Amino acid sequence: MKPTRTRYRVVVLAIGLAVLSYVQRVAISGAAVPIAHDLRLSKEQMGLVFGAFGLAYALFEIPAGLMGDKLGVRRALTRIVLAWSAFTALTGAAWNVVSLVVIRFVFGAGEAGCFPNLTRMLSAWLPAHERVTAQSLLWACTRWGGAITPPLTLLCIQWFGWRWAFVSFAALGLVWCAIFLAWFKDDPGTHGSVNAAEREMLDASRKLTMHGSEESWLRLLLTRRVAVLGLQYFCFSFVWYFYITWLPTYLREGRGQSARDAALFAMLPLLFGGFGSLAGGIAARRLPRRAIALGGFAATAMLLIAFPRIEHVGPAMVVMGLASFASDLTMPISWDACVDIGAGYTATVAATMNMLGNLAGFVSPVIGGLLLQRIGSAKVGWNLLIETMAGAAVVSALCWLYLDPDAVRRERELKMSGAGLPKTDAVLP
Repeated sequence: MKPTRTRYRVVVLAIGLAVLSYVQRVAISGAAVPIAHDLRLSKEQMGLVFGAFGLAYALFEIPAGLMGDKLGVRRALTRIVLAWSAFTALTGAAWNVVSLVVIRFVFGAGEAGCFPNLTRMLSAWLPAHERVTAQSLLWACTRWGGAITPPLTLLCIQWFGWRWAFVSFAALGLVWCAIFLAWFKDDPGTHGSVNAAEREMLDASRKLTMHGSEESWLRLLLTRRVAVLGLQYFCFSFVWYFYITWLPTYLREGRGQSARDAALFAMLPLLFGGFGSLAGGIAARRLPRRAIALGGFAATAMLLIAFPRIEHVGPAMVVMGLASFASDLTMPISWDACVDIGAGYTATVAATMNMLGNLAGFVSPVIGGLLLQRIGSAKVGWNLLIETMAGAAVVSALCWLYLDPDAVRRERELKMSGAGLPKTDAVLP
């Protein structure tokens, strides 16, 4: 009997939500200039607005990941999408800096747990050899969705203003929820479209995501592997959040571009990053995941150091795009490593990693705002911020000298087969 392909429809559903989350998340950067003008916000205040999302997203990641591991992905994602859609719409109702910071904070809280639960969903619905490919497709599409958001936001603002633009983005979440609730099941074995051959193919994945009798979720989160995985993702995100927060402003003020040209150039890092995610998934079929990540982050650091030294904006943005390509080689690898490390607590480990990443989403734009406000939006301020990003990429590269998800996978496979191995991952004091 030939296996059915219901699992691929689950991948499409996951990609749709991932793209939607990035469109709604990135929209604020494209609308930053008119929002700052209408609400009379300084650079420092706008940095707090950008950072409020990342702070809330970080604080609520682990609870939202645990919710998925305990209650199931179907219930968790439904609550997440309904919450963030409501708060996206409310962004258009902001009247001053305090209201906007509060709304963006609760929006971040509402979106927390999305990607950890998507990772758990894919881990249950795909065999191991297809997981990293699915992650690479997912992250490529999210990057491309984010890439089209600045011009899409600009178009929506021109049509009916920035306030109603956020309401229109929120409506898309409700459409996804309706489709998801009508069709998706947590357990592939209970889905009517899955035949016996596909159920057999997914049996090992279903067992992997079942809660075993190993250590508790808290003990797992205190291991060195999870700590270093989170650190490399924090530093990765410190760089990446510049692309979806300050980059359009940098292009207008630091490079003298018009609103239209800034929106178009701001697409490049996310566009290139999407191809990087695809390339990372392809390369992981033949190369050690650790080697890909180490090389990707090292290349990112070198390209970011070169970027401010390139005078013309076009070539400079190509270099920044290549830096994004290099760092995004690691995206499917990092998220697939959460499955190998987390097993039954996949969503919780992924949430921990993403919590630290989104803590960087608070730290990065706030530091950027402080630098620009106090040094001035001149060349020295922007260059210092970009050089700080290059240093963060170096730290990420160093983390992958320790991390080796391929070895973790082999260890888990031996344990599941009954061979057993002594635990070597000591708990942090």
